[in-house]
Order: sequence, then structure tokens, then C-alpha cells
Amino acid sequence: ARLVESGGGLVQAGGSLRLSCAASGFAFGDAAVGWFRQAPGKEREGVLCMHNRDGSTYYADFVKGRFTISSDKNRKTVDLQMNSLKPEDTAVYYCAADPAGTAHAVCVGTYDYEGQGTQVTVSS
Repeated sequence: ARLVESGGGLVQAGGSLRLSCAASGFAFGDAAVGWFRQAPGKEREGVLCMHNRDGSTYYADFVKGRFTISSDKNRKTVDLQMNSLKPEDTAVYYCAADPAGTAHAVCVGTYDYEGQGTQVTVSS
């Protein structure tokens, strides 16, 4: 199985970025997928996750109203749209997936696969 993220970069505070994760090698349509992040010197934290089969989602409080997640079962991609970005959103963002898990489990760190990460830097 493989997860490959893209779309990171440098953006000013208040701006937007869209991250994309391309999945292969597992049953994407039945999987829980999502994003977590890790800032320098901090623990990894779940951002936003969803289950491709039942549509359930789980999100951290800090993303409410700013980030959305979407999944394309045909293309086997899961995107994270990030709006109203803040400097504290600066981190490496990782895509994760679990073919037999839940959205909540993926977001709290229980999953089978993760990508290599993509850097998001928000300048003030």
C-alpha cells in the first residue's frame, strides 16, 4: 500500500492551501482515511478524518469551520482544503489510512498506512 501527499507550501496567514493524497494498494472505498500533522517539537495530532464507506468524520476542534476533507473513490484520493490558515497551522501534514478502521481511530493515531508528509508553512 502507498500514500503520496502533495500540495504543501508556503502561504500567508489568512490564505488557503489544498493538500491531496493519492492512495494505492488497498481497498480505498472501504477505508478510513484522514490527515494528521506534526509541528516541530510537538506531538502528532489528528486533523480531520473520514470513513469512505459510511461518510462519518472526526475532526480536531482547531479546524472547525476552516478545514474540510473530501474523498474521491474513483481517483482514490483524499483532499484536505485548508482555509483561514494561521501560523500555528505550520507543520508537516501526513495522510493516513486504515482499510478496517474508523475515522476516529485514524485521527487518534491508529492506522495501517501513512504517507511521507508534506510541509505546510504559514507566515504571519
